[in-house]
Amino acid sequence: MGYQEFLYAVEKELNKRLKEGVKASVYTAVKNNGKEKKGVMIERTGSNTAPTIYLEGFFVRFQRGESMEKLIGEIMAFYESVGEEQIWDSAQFEDYSEIRNKIVFKLVHKMKNKALLKKVPYVDVLDLAIVFYVLLDLDKKGTASIQISNDHLEKWGISRDELFTEAVKNVKTILPAEFFTMQHAIAEMLEVTEDREAENLLRESRKNKKDVMYVLTNSARNYGAACMIYPHVLEMIGDMLKEDYYILPSSVHEVIIVPESRGLDPDEMDEMVNEINETQVEPEEVLSSHAYFYQRKGRRLMIRPKGGME
Repeated sequence: MGYQEFLYAVEKELNKRLKEGVKASVYTAVKNNGKEKKGVMIERTGSNTAPTIYLEGFFVRFQRGESMEKLIGEIMAFYESVGEEQIWDSAQFEDYSEIRNKIVFKLVHKMKNKALLKKVPYVDVLDLAIVFYVLLDLDKKGTASIQISNDHLEKWGISRDELFTEAVKNVKTILPAEFFTMQHAIAEMLEVTEDREAENLLRESRKNKKDVMYVLTNSARNYGAACMIYPHVLEMIGDMLKEDYYILPSSVHEVIIVPESRGLDPDEMDEMVNEINETQVEPEEVLSSHAYFYQRKGRRLMIRPKGGME
């Protein structure tokens, strides 16, 4: 049984168990970089939200011999834990004043998202683009969000610049930047540290902590690469490191900071980024294929020329 057949089998079994007025159906979402991802969407009559559950992990377990009965039970339990919570009122989205304080932004690659950028407002940043979304919910189970389109701006009667100003204000409070050593990032990943905010070096009290590599992300660890666009963040990091530095886009969720004195040459840095993309990152989570560079003099973010500095 292939993944597509598995999805339809899950759809059939879920529809046997879901209560009246709730229906499961196979759904294909277009994710970042134009990548498609298939899952099962569960819709409830009268609801304006429908969670999609991606089942690649369940499929791997099925291939390893776990029973469909057991997997369906887990999928049902997961849906019931998130599907019965407070329903978001879509009417609020019609009124800009109701959602303006939930507008945030993320970074995507321009060339890999050309189709998307024809439909949404965006701001150019080198070979990247800032795009905007409404963050409806954020908790340990994940995020619920809606992409902002050109149609939304027309309906709200606002400009792209006004949208950007609102988003910049909101990200600083909803998704604040966090900057910490690679050692701390590894400890967090291995779950051997209890307080992941304890080593946020953007706080004055921890600026003496030194490392070869650092991580910049947001408090949610979700689309945290956008922190490199937050006002003054790159400048603060430069002041802390007291030198220019490389920015390695390890995914759309975070970037790695490497002081210039600790870095390799530009070609080697790009190779490092590509190796991370190929071995550690899902295709829809890739941000870019090369390193960036922050020059303290002039407070300038750039794609570093292959032959050295200008």
